[in-house]
Amino acid sequence: MEPTPAAPSLHLDRVSFVRDGRQILDDITWLVQADERWLILGANGSGKTTLVRIASMYEHPSSGTVTVLGETLGSTDVRVLRRRIGVMSAAIGAQLRPGLSAQDVVVTAKFAALEPWWHKYSEGDHRRARECLDRMGVGQYAGRSFGTLSSGEQQRVLLARALMNEPGLVVLDEPSARLDLGGREQLVNALAELTADPDAPPLLLVTHHVDEVPPGMTHAMLLRDGKVLTAGLFGDVLTAEALSECFSMPLTLERRDDGRLTAWSRQSV
Repeated sequence: MEPTPAAPSLHLDRVSFVRDGRQILDDITWLVQADERWLILGANGSGKTTLVRIASMYEHPSSGTVTVLGETLGSTDVRVLRRRIGVMSAAIGAQLRPGLSAQDVVVTAKFAALEPWWHKYSEGDHRRARECLDRMGVGQYAGRSFGTLSSGEQQRVLLARALMNEPGLVVLDEPSARLDLGGREQLVNALAELTADPDAPPLLLVTHHVDEVPPGMTHAMLLRDGKVLTAGLFGDVLTAEALSECFSMPLTLERRDDGRLTAWSRQSV
């Protein structure tokens, strides 16, 4: 007998989203399997953040069906399901109290909380938090206040937080935002270790800069004006032609020997 195909980790079926009369997402259907690492790329205002907020159960679509880790939005307790989704975003970082230690920032993810006061945590929880910090190369800052860390260190702490619960899905919304060159490269290296790990959960990475994309991504989706311009295998989707259409300008795309990408405009100044 043929083995039963595994259920997708994420399934969006004809999802649309309208706010204040504006169509932000338009009829998006998307499947993410357990062994896939997806890049979501598009210009500012293309709908990237709204898409992953819906995928991580922090936003309800105006129409369509959203199923994450076998649970369908509207018929499950999203407060419980969110604990199975590792999310890293500037919005979460901005809500965290600067005086929290890096370890407390990570451990609060167990209950999808922002403060450690509201729940009880075991020594095993704190040990897991330290393991995640070590994995991201910031274990030495476990006792440091989050607000005293550099932007790059803070982002790696937030990435450790996204991994705290051994999630079934990881969602990274513009993780390199606000970082200088050194911080960006450190984060990309940490992400590359994650994308190369066969035991890591499926990953969704949102950005509008191809230079920030780590090696190891398997699939890509290009968004433009709330619609899917193209989606599929990473090497098939990420072409100079598709990128030029996505950003409405002629672009050159270079694939480096280390698996990284670089893009620049062919327009004269």
